Amino acid sequence: MGSTPFSISANSRRIDPTRHRPDGSSANNDRTEIGPTPLAFAEWAESSLEVPHLPTMREYRLGRLVQQLQARDLAGILLFDPLNIRYATDTTNMQLWTTHNPARACFVSAGGHVVLWDFHGCDHLSAHLPLVSELRSGASFFFFETGDRTDQHAKRFAGQVDELLRTHGGANRRLAVDRIEVAGLRALDALGVEVCSGQEVTEYARVIKGPDEIKAMRCAVASCEASIREMREAMHAGATENDVWAALHAGNIRRGGEWIETRILSSGPRTNPWYQESGPRVLSDGDLVSFDTDLIGVYGMCVDMSRSWICGDLQPTAEQKRLYQIAFEHIHHNTELVRPGVGFTELTKLGHRLPESCRAQRYGVMFHGVGLCDEYPCIRYPEDVESYGYEGVLEPGMALCVEAYIGEVGGRDGIKLENQLLVTDDGCEVLTRYPFEDRFLK
Repeated sequence: MGSTPFSISANSRRIDPTRHRPDGSSANNDRTEIGPTPLAFAEWAESSLEVPHLPTMREYRLGRLVQQLQARDLAGILLFDPLNIRYATDTTNMQLWTTHNPARACFVSAGGHVVLWDFHGCDHLSAHLPLVSELRSGASFFFFETGDRTDQHAKRFAGQVDELLRTHGGANRRLAVDRIEVAGLRALDALGVEVCSGQEVTEYARVIKGPDEIKAMRCAVASCEASIREMREAMHAGATENDVWAALHAGNIRRGGEWIETRILSSGPRTNPWYQESGPRVLSDGDLVSFDTDLIGVYGMCVDMSRSWICGDLQPTAEQKRLYQIAFEHIHHNTELVRPGVGFTELTKLGHRLPESCRAQRYGVMFHGVGLCDEYPCIRYPEDVESYGYEGVLEPGMALCVEAYIGEVGGRDGIKLENQLLVTDDGCEVLTRYPFEDRFLK
């Protein structure tokens, strides 16, 4: 691969080009880098899926961040959110733990210089990533880690950030920050750093997926749907909700996926109201089972899709069919509206209108963005535009989820359906292909 503005030449941390997998990762069986398993690669090959080229994907993402920084006259951005650090560097380290224990940080300058503060003793975890210019430690200044010395550690860390700004930003003291502990913010303020909100920077950077990100998302969808098929096989009378959910989780991990954001699966009367997470309830034939994957799969890509099933070989009731058909019409009508140039509030206005009896328990959004997790934008129902809505325009390369929850107040059943979409040059492509239930639609 040729040199780019974000490459480090003659760096011993580069991947050995003589031993790599189709996605550009190391073929060393003992590598520290996580990623897809042989099972995933075999299934993708059988489906003729192209895998992403990870070095190219990483350069694209760093380039997107740099573009956003330069467009806003920011000297750099300081990241603590593990998913933003993943986007900037493609490093992973105890992703869920560091979500609530901010022990890692990343600085990206407007010129593309990347500094990663990793957890102590973890330098080896990013040894395969040449776009990381410097490795440091010492980004922890939260109470569990630093106790009554928190301010001291925050000041020490802020001093390093100040040094980086002076080196790479010159007179520019404008620093975007995605999120930070109070002690860290006060320490930066004391040094005269102009702290700006970094969430807009990262969300706008992440919203347009590059070609290799799209390939990664297709692979993640395929692996998720293979896991859903295993989940379906685990659904039978006598199994618990947790038994069924565990099959999805196991299938994701077996293929190299990473975690699941929620555990939203419910059955029978627990499907209404929504957001009940899987538990010990024992399934019976004829039970409705509804779920939402919220799954972080291979390459860290989110696959967010929902389906509703009937346990056993019984036919759904007339009421279950009615609710399912409303949900089915809702997401398919709204999918037809997706194309470049359409405004967010225009989608709200033109979208399928739920029956009045289903509006009180409507889902939180009609559409939302998706990438490494649920991302910008959120596109609201008409009832919520005034309070939470905002404007924007769909562009090619955006990935969206279109969804519906259909359940009436006091009703027994709730149907959840959702598909993942890609905005194309002339419309959209439905990425999730797991079939809907014919017996609900007849």
